[in-house]
This record gives sequence, C-alpha cells and structure tokens, in this order.
Amino acid sequence: MSTEPPPPSLTERRKAATQLDIAHAAAELFATRGPEATTAEEIARRAGVALRTFYRYFRSKQDAVGPLLTVGADSWRALLAQAPPGAAPGPALRQAVEEALATPAPQAVEALLRTRGLLRAAADDPALRAVWYRVNQESEELLVPVIARLADGRREPLEVRLIAAAATDAIRIALETWSGTEAPTEGPGSPADLAVRCLRRLLGGMDTPEGEDDARRG
Repeated sequence: MSTEPPPPSLTERRKAATQLDIAHAAAELFATRGPEATTAEEIARRAGVALRTFYRYFRSKQDAVGPLLTVGADSWRALLAQAPPGAAPGPALRQAVEEALATPAPQAVEALLRTRGLLRAAADDPALRAVWYRVNQESEELLVPVIARLADGRREPLEVRLIAAAATDAIRIALETWSGTEAPTEGPGSPADLAVRCLRRLLGGMDTPEGEDDARRG
C-alpha cells in the first residue's frame, strides 16, 4: 500500500494558486511602497480578487506574503528529502541549499530579488517580520522528520533537532544578510554562498554522529 499522500484536488490547487497570486501582489506592493502605505484593498485589486476573498485566506495584509516565503522553504526541504538515509547531514544540506538558491533561470533571480524586497520592507514592519519568523519556525518543525530520516537512527532526537535548527537559521541569516547588501544572486556574497558558509560554521562537527565521534576519541 502506498504511503504517498493523495494529490491535491482541483479545488485545493485553485485555492493555492489564488493565495500565491495574492502573495505576489502583496510582495510587489510592499517592496515598492512599503507595508504601511499598502492596504489590503490595494493588494486584492492588484491580485484581481475581491476583498472578501482576500480575508477568506488571510487575517492581515502582512500574512498575505506567507505562501510566497513558504515556497522557498518547501523547495530546499524537498531536495534534502532526496538524499539517501545515512548520508552525512552537512554535505546533504549544503547540496540541497545550493540547488534551492541557485538562479539558473530569470524566474529564480526574480524570486530571490522579491525576497530581498520583502526582507527590506520587514526591517521597519514588526508584523511582516513576525510572518518571516513564523515561516522559518514552521520550516524548522517540518525539517525535523526529514533530518531524522537522513540520520537513519544514528542520531539522538536532540541532535536531530539541533541540526534542523542550525540549518534553518543558516538559511535565514544568509538571506537576511544578503538582503542588506547589493550583492548579486550568484557568486560571492550571494544567498547560496552565504548559506553554505553559515551551514559550515553552525553544523561544525555534526557530520559525525555523536557515538562515532566518541569512539574515535577513545
């Protein structure tokens, strides 16, 4: 019997598409005008939906960007899930992050630049920052079972959680740092470059399971 979740229904796909359209509209307006000068009505109009539709999906104008921020987290988590059980977390995480933050196509460049605009707008908007932190927290929680599968029983739950937290913070800090600069989307100072540097620093010796490391020292 398959353990794969059933594919989303047509209604669910339409709902997700509408939410993403609203998220794109909100991100564009926030980046160009700022959250304070943007209203929910303007976001709904830009997205081509009624205001009641906006509030059917989102409690506030800042909440509207959540689906857009979640897409990136979902992407690199899915890439990591392809690594074989037992693989060292450091290399597997670095490869997934590098692939997720690569910009081989104009759409990928646009997505990162949109994130830069959102993070810059969030600097002066506590509610928008709260959405960013919430998305990261949710991503960390979803990452735990992925890391546990990767560990294949060779790591304690505490270490699995530490790796998930370190990986999530590495990407968050990299994107926040990059957003405060004019660095390009590729090469030195890019999100992928900064994220890999953060991962190496934060993960440290976690590439070796605790028990094996103790045995080596013994």
